[in-house]
Amino acid sequence: MSFTELRKFVAPETIFGVGALLVAGQYASKFGVTRPLVVTDPGLIEAGWAGKVMESLAAFDIEGVIFSAVSPNPRAEEVMAGALAYMENGCDGIVAVGGGSPMDCAKGIGIVVSNGGHILDYEGVDKIIVPMPPLICIPTTAGTSADVSQFAIINDTERKTKIAIISKTIIPDVALIDPQTLTTKSPYLIACTGMDAIAHAIEAFVSSAHSAMSDLHALEAIRLVHGNLLESLRHPEDMELRAKTMLGSMQAGLAFSNASLGAVHAMAHSLGGYRDLPHGECNAVLLPHVIDFNFPAAPERFKVIAETMGLDSRGMSTSEIRSWLLHSMMELRAALGIQEHLSAKGIRVDDIPVLSEKAVLDPCLVTNPKTATTRDIQVIYEEAT
Repeated sequence: MSFTELRKFVAPETIFGVGALLVAGQYASKFGVTRPLVVTDPGLIEAGWAGKVMESLAAFDIEGVIFSAVSPNPRAEEVMAGALAYMENGCDGIVAVGGGSPMDCAKGIGIVVSNGGHILDYEGVDKIIVPMPPLICIPTTAGTSADVSQFAIINDTERKTKIAIISKTIIPDVALIDPQTLTTKSPYLIACTGMDAIAHAIEAFVSSAHSAMSDLHALEAIRLVHGNLLESLRHPEDMELRAKTMLGSMQAGLAFSNASLGAVHAMAHSLGGYRDLPHGECNAVLLPHVIDFNFPAAPERFKVIAETMGLDSRGMSTSEIRSWLLHSMMELRAALGIQEHLSAKGIRVDDIPVLSEKAVLDPCLVTNPKTATTRDIQVIYEEAT
């Protein structure tokens, strides 16, 4: 990579810190929004965060319309139902409150209400012509980073696969990132979304499309999330630790949004669509196996990752660094309480050919540092099962 190479870097306006979600009304007002569709899920309503956002909107005489029919892996039909709700209620903007699922669903809704057709028509890269309505994203997990990315992942239940929609037109107008929202999450969800953030950062750093700009964010994300995730679970009352993982998640999002991803995400998308499995959990199980596969293609980059995770690599051979990195990832996964085999999630050897055929078509695989054939993907799935 040359520092003189022409590259682009896109990011939304970002407000970070305790109380960030309380300025939702202020930003909606700035964008001229008077009746936003507030896309969230039942858990966020129960936790009270959606209510706080509605109060913030009401303080500016903005009447939000709640849409909460969103599954953990947002489905194409939910996007279409949300688009219908948007139009029937005369909405003029979107506020997403939640993890990756509400935010991805919100992006899908924005695409459809501006461009028409069906959300599945927009699978792939740069298929969106008309910009979306104003979009404010308020993440409630430290992991998915949909609030700062140009990605939306939607579950096509007919084909039993997740599709990726990638376009700079779906980058939110503003991300309101408030670490307080992590306080109502279960420890296991925090663990899984944290591993998703680590996977984002690692894949972005070794991506064939990485740049000097994305590298800065990827390495800082690894430092922040790897260094604080476990401690944040052990000390849930420590808001500083929560904030560090939330900031790391944001940095990882900026990295992968601009450098793209790799085989971990291509394979996790296939699993999520096929068996409706939690995305972060899939990433956590697959990550060490994909690192092992990719390591020979980018040993120097993986060495930097290991050093960022705390390894003093002086005097160590490449194979020793590789072993340390794999052991470290597996050790972290175990400490977080995440199952280490796909078989525990109901995946069988007979499922692997179908999963591999879907994964090899995922656009995330294009930037994997090592070319992966269908057979390569099958072997990785087999190792993880």
